[in-house]
Amino acid sequence: MQMEIIEAHDETTTLSYTVARIVYAETLAKSLRVVEALTSMIFNAANHDIKNIKRVISNSQMFESLKNESTRHEFLSVDASRRDFQMCLRVAKTMLHGNLPDTCCHATMFHRAEFLPSWAVARGYICDIDGILFYT
Repeated sequence: MQMEIIEAHDETTTLSYTVARIVYAETLAKSLRVVEALTSMIFNAANHDIKNIKRVISNSQMFESLKNESTRHEFLSVDASRRDFQMCLRVAKTMLHGNLPDTCCHATMFHRAEFLPSWAVARGYICDIDGILFYT
């Protein structure tokens, strides 16, 4: 009888790397505070449902870095061994295990301060963390 090794594909690990790459590209890991805030915003936008996180993080209207023409798109390919990316990865894993506190005041949308999207004109932001404005 021949034995075959079956490797389990850990979907949570794949998802945590995807979330971390997007958070890194959007924040450039300026600080732990902004990384935690954007990651918790993703969780809020997914309505606290891990299954919805995939839908949220694939939204190119929300995350500029997902657009090929964006100047932030190249940061999605960050070297996974970088310390600042590892910080994003730890925070993403914490969020996926349900242990990340809401550090963005229940926000479900964001934009960087250097842009003012049309949807934000009629809204007031609820917090500004390192130049990223968060909205409900």
